[in-house]
Amino acid sequence: MSMPPLDPPRFRDCARYWRSPLLPGADMLTAEYREHEFSPHWHEAYAVPVIEAGAEMYAYQGARHVAEAGTVPVINPGEVHTGSRAMEVGWRYRVFYVPVDFMQQLAGEIASAPQPMPWFPVDVIRDPDLAIRVARAHRLLEGHVDGSPRDGSDESAADGDPLAAEMALIDAFSALIARHALSHPDASRPKADPPRVALMKARLAADLIEPLSLTELAAEVGLSAFHAARLFTQAARMPPHAWRNQLRLQRALARLREGAPVADVAAACGFTDQSHFTRHFRRMFGVPPGRWQTGERGAR
Repeated sequence: MSMPPLDPPRFRDCARYWRSPLLPGADMLTAEYREHEFSPHWHEAYAVPVIEAGAEMYAYQGARHVAEAGTVPVINPGEVHTGSRAMEVGWRYRVFYVPVDFMQQLAGEIASAPQPMPWFPVDVIRDPDLAIRVARAHRLLEGHVDGSPRDGSDESAADGDPLAAEMALIDAFSALIARHALSHPDASRPKADPPRVALMKARLAADLIEPLSLTELAAEVGLSAFHAARLFTQAARMPPHAWRNQLRLQRALARLREGAPVADVAAACGFTDQSHFTRHFRRMFGVPPGRWQTGERGAR
């Protein structure tokens, strides 16, 4: 006798608003809803949600829209809209409420010239790659509420690296503007600047334990975070946080050869904990650091 199919679990009505020092002036929301319905309202900021599961229905600019999982239904500042479930289970999403000046400044930095205020299409943005970028940036920032790592966010956020979080933020919103703003700024390739890149590398290498944000790194060379990230990534073929982690791993090898405990090596090289160190080490060398260390000893 076959069992009847189980109904999918329904979402609860629960929400958490929070802020991050990596995006000043913005509010973020992590939420799921089923029974709740948003009455007509508007925001001073850009509302940039990413639907993670279920589907939301909303009225916006004279039409009804349905945003399913994997979509980014952007609401422009000052525009009245509603919100309710579009399917029985409800919906789960993450939302950025991004200040207008941040978006306009980023558009100008992409084009290397002042730009008008970006404006996004009325229709739901169906761009799976963008949805992944926006969700990742949101999770990473959630890992840095009040400037300190927060338990319960994704694996990368638990690494506690503000460089990675801020890079993901700029990556997500640069993609949103470049692909979907109705006035597309033309991105110019940054000119090579070896002295600035060398200064950034020196700053990243000076103290591998010190938390360092992209904004702080950029200030060292007199650039915006956006331009510093583009310049560094073009020259090094990887973003600053990835380059710094590679350097941490290279410096860890000598300590492991000396027989230092893995946990001590992780802390001395700037990894937040042993699991963070092990994860990155395994990706680079194919084995966890303890096994690598044992092999090195046996080879002597």
